[in-house]
Amino acid sequence: MFAAMTDAAAPESAQTRPLTQDGPPLRLFLVDGSAYLFRAYHALPPLTRKSDGLPVGAVQGFCNMLWKLMRDMQGDAPTHLAVIWDHSEKTFRNKLYDQYKAHRPPPPEDLIPQFPLVRDATRAFGVPAIELPGYEADDLIAAYACAARDAGGEAVIVSSDKDLMQLVGDSVSMFDPMKGVRIGRGEVFEKFGVYPEHVVDVQSLCGDSVDNVPGAPGIGIKTAAQLITEYGDLDTLLARAGEIKQPKRRETLINFADQIRLSRALVTLDCNTPLPEPLDDLVVREPDKAVLAAFLDEMEFRTLARRVGDGNAAAAPRTLEARPSDKAVTAPVTSVSYVSAAARAAANPVAEPVAIDTAAYVCVRDLPTLQVWIDKARAKGIVAFDTETDALSSANAGLCGVSLAIAPGEACYIPVSHEDKPQDGGLAFEAPAKLEQISEEEALAALKPLLEDPAVLKVAQNAKYDIAVMARRGIAVAPIEDTMLISYVLEAGLHGHGMDELSELWLGHKPIPFKEVAGTGKSQISFKHVALDKATAYAAEDADVTLRLYNVLRPRLAAEGLLTVYETLERPMPGVLATMENDGVRVDPETLRRLSNEFSLRMADFEEQAQKLAGRPFNLGSPKQIGDVLFGELNLKGGKKTATGQWSTDSDVLESLANEHELPRVLLDWRQLSKLKGTYTENLIAAISERTGRVHTSYALAATTTGRLSSSDPNLQNIPVRTEEGRKIRKAFVAAPGKVLISADYSQIELRLLAHIGQIPQLQQAFRDGLDIHAMTASEMFDTPIEGMDPLIRRRAKAINFGIVYGISAFGLANQLGIGQGEAGAYIKTYFERFPGIQAYMDATKAFVREHGYVTTIFGRKINIPDIHAKSVGQRQFSERAAINAPIQGAAADVMRRAMARMPAALEEAGLEARMLLQVHDELVFEAPEHEAQAVCDVARRVMEGAAEPAVALSVPLTVEARAALNWDEAH
Repeated sequence: MFAAMTDAAAPESAQTRPLTQDGPPLRLFLVDGSAYLFRAYHALPPLTRKSDGLPVGAVQGFCNMLWKLMRDMQGDAPTHLAVIWDHSEKTFRNKLYDQYKAHRPPPPEDLIPQFPLVRDATRAFGVPAIELPGYEADDLIAAYACAARDAGGEAVIVSSDKDLMQLVGDSVSMFDPMKGVRIGRGEVFEKFGVYPEHVVDVQSLCGDSVDNVPGAPGIGIKTAAQLITEYGDLDTLLARAGEIKQPKRRETLINFADQIRLSRALVTLDCNTPLPEPLDDLVVREPDKAVLAAFLDEMEFRTLARRVGDGNAAAAPRTLEARPSDKAVTAPVTSVSYVSAAARAAANPVAEPVAIDTAAYVCVRDLPTLQVWIDKARAKGIVAFDTETDALSSANAGLCGVSLAIAPGEACYIPVSHEDKPQDGGLAFEAPAKLEQISEEEALAALKPLLEDPAVLKVAQNAKYDIAVMARRGIAVAPIEDTMLISYVLEAGLHGHGMDELSELWLGHKPIPFKEVAGTGKSQISFKHVALDKATAYAAEDADVTLRLYNVLRPRLAAEGLLTVYETLERPMPGVLATMENDGVRVDPETLRRLSNEFSLRMADFEEQAQKLAGRPFNLGSPKQIGDVLFGELNLKGGKKTATGQWSTDSDVLESLANEHELPRVLLDWRQLSKLKGTYTENLIAAISERTGRVHTSYALAATTTGRLSSSDPNLQNIPVRTEEGRKIRKAFVAAPGKVLISADYSQIELRLLAHIGQIPQLQQAFRDGLDIHAMTASEMFDTPIEGMDPLIRRRAKAINFGIVYGISAFGLANQLGIGQGEAGAYIKTYFERFPGIQAYMDATKAFVREHGYVTTIFGRKINIPDIHAKSVGQRQFSERAAINAPIQGAAADVMRRAMARMPAALEEAGLEARMLLQVHDELVFEAPEHEAQAVCDVARRVMEGAAEPAVALSVPLTVEARAALNWDEAH
């Protein structure tokens, strides 16, 4: 492909060299992706893919142009190459001037679906596709060009955009691919009448009608160049504007000085823009022929496929090249690009399994040896670490040891509290024998500077747990990366994200099972009693595998356009949640005991009622006996049998029978109290920590496909909030003396997001006007005035509003409202007629997921729907419903994560002592001193209502209700 990529040179150039190392000088080509795309679109006639009519003309033109550029650049022999893209959201310039680019027309409709395809095309050609939320492509180009220049290299910007000419210098040039000419200082002078260092000054004066940069009225490029040449620079010109002889020009510069300075801020490119990918990662690589052929075949670009290869579109598995230096992957793995989600999850992608020798790991038992490992980690700048404890709850766990990995195969374990158990037959009072090891206090004192060093990246699997364990011991681990969350961002819904599963999937290596070192069941021992040789093999392997997974998975985030999702929605969360889990929440055990007794008495009453209705005694906890009574003896209609041949008696069945007979309702009421008693009133008492006197739930970050958090031990997400009994349980969650609990809850967030995502004008306007959304919906559906509306009509509209995005059926709505299926079906039909945008959103989403196998949220989270092409009609229909709901529920989860990530800093900046304790569905719960209550409510509302910004400008407002009280229920 490139002259520098001959067979002999390929292995070396396929790796990233330090810029100071001998070799070809750094030469970075930066392609302005948007300019390429729009030129391709306007230069070629429309083209659609024959198989499905998808517009692909601009993609084909872009591919041809990129291929031509890569072929023609052989003489220039670039060492690094990237295509830079604009991100589709507003940038910091819109905050400076809300009219910036306001007059730009929207892109053509047939071009919009091609935006993601050209990014896929870029990656298929083996070229990084780079974009960054909040910044324009020009800023990224500026930052990379400056980085190459500062590294002693050269940058070539492949574009003719005049806005980029301010960057031209001795080490930065431009190349117009259409005209085939270089743009240097002389060409910039011909364009602007000044050299590059004064291009910004000229642009600040003359403005830009395309980008709506105001400039100075009546001053064009020629006049601006004359003024800058005469006065030297813009600041001098504005300072001496009163000296200008021409009255109109003088008055313009004086009267519009602030507007000119604003224009300068708008046109100046930001060389300090964060680099989404390190410069080293842009090294030139040959495109993988199989992946490129697969993409071209998918696009049906037969002619181009023949030109760039042998025309064979059957994509063989792609092997990722080893990453450079200490980030090297010891065994290649296959790429998953252009492979269906189902195939990706089912196939073993490993080209060659990793061979891991656990015997090579080191057991560190003295401080000098530990210091050697710490020094090595500092020199590497990256270390994987893991904690071994004696409990699953980080809030109560004792620390057994810490493992470190500084390179693949180079790992150690530092035991700190291991001990020998008394031998069988030993005296019961014999103390366990202490082993030769570093004390926990000494080990942590040595590790603390490393784990808190901002210059050393820490990598962990399920980092939240390890962060929480260390935080309890006074160590704030940062910065940190989490392999579990990286995997979750890349492939949520396709497989699990535990270390063992990821290791087998990506490394072809099965780690040592915990039961192999600690046993199972009654014979299981605490990890602190595991022999040190076994403990070292097990623990050090965890750190080693984690580092290898990081090296495999982390580069894919940028390559697949998911880096921003990880950085903004996932990476901040482990630290936030670890703090919440360690803080815990106060629960009053006496309130719970009273409730438990009350529930027991009421359950006995329900049991007596049920047996009278059945005509005989039976066990209300036995599904078989319930089925026999309902369908065998009472002969109720609608029964169905499970795969085991027994009658189904789940809640849906009982709900459907409740209108026919009184017994199913009594059974439902008994079950609810039984669940509340067993799951909450009794379990919450048992969950109170002896150490803190509080309950410490554990949040799972990668347990749902949509990004919603779940909690366990105990689960606080499923306490009923619409029943009196559920609210009574919430009364048991209380504030510490002198403090209050504050509940901050999003109001109808999913409906608001549906209005935005589905572009439903009636709902959007209603939310903007602050109307009762359910009453407005009822008014639209039934032509009924809002004032004096029958509550029953509003209730029906509310049921549809909340059920529609979950695919509610006429059967389900009929059961919920107690009406006939025909009437319920008519309601749903009317709903879609009055709100056609909702049906359009559903249809578009189903079409997208059938084609791609996934959906995305407005923040870019990718949610895979692997069963969308299942053979079972029921599975496909369920997958369609999941796909319709996922962008909405996922966006709500994304908003919540963004709010939680910002909240601790916002509280600290406000000088508040308040702590965020719980996250439940759309609600955050805080504990604060009584005198801070109002201030905390204000901060919570501000952060939560603005959480979508600046990533997404919502068309409807988010509203949050916040209230303080002594217990959780009263805070609602």
